Amino acid sequence: MSSDSVNSAVPPSDPGVTDLFAVLAYGEISAFYRLAEEAESAPSLRGKVAVAKMAAAEMGHFTTLESALAARGVDVYDAMAPFVRALDAYHSSTDPSTWLESMVKFYVGDGIAADFYNEIAGALTPDVAAVVRDVLAETSHSEFVVEEVRRAVEVSRSERDRLTLWGRRLLGEAITQAQYVMAQRDELTDLVLAATGDLNGIAALFERMQDSHAERMATLGI
Repeated sequence: MSSDSVNSAVPPSDPGVTDLFAVLAYGEISAFYRLAEEAESAPSLRGKVAVAKMAAAEMGHFTTLESALAARGVDVYDAMAPFVRALDAYHSSTDPSTWLESMVKFYVGDGIAADFYNEIAGALTPDVAAVVRDVLAETSHSEFVVEEVRRAVEVSRSERDRLTLWGRRLLGEAITQAQYVMAQRDELTDLVLAATGDLNGIAALFERMQDSHAERMATLGI
């Protein structure tokens, strides 16, 4: 990042940064207890351990964000409260019915969120952006998901078709919820505008998210 970019970056004291940390924190803790439940239903011991490790990583990310908010003098629970309804609605509308749907949701759903929030990170100062990118970084655990899904769809055309439709649904629901959150929180909207420039830039962001989504789906073989 150039010195000019740093000088024009959103300052760390901006209230939108607090909102960003908060929505990420609720996303991480939600992912933790979702994955903790999924670990119990894994069809193999290897799967149980792999998903438990995913859950542990999400908890680690939550702790990072909790500390970042505390350093700003903000209580993590108070900060997360405005985002509970929207994120819970997303998870309710995309409740997996099978193990493979759960794995696709983890890989694809988290990827969609990472694309969105990493874009916002481009408008932040390096120290703040580093926190965001750290908690969004893809871990090696995702390799397990790719292996599980690819193995399943290679032997079953019907499974591949069903998971393809499921992946499309995840994308649509995620974009809808992102738009809802921005509409409810002006501070986050301002951050997105700082990163993208204008409404046309936001539209372009969603197009890039769709392109990245297609690449992840291809990686899964669907």
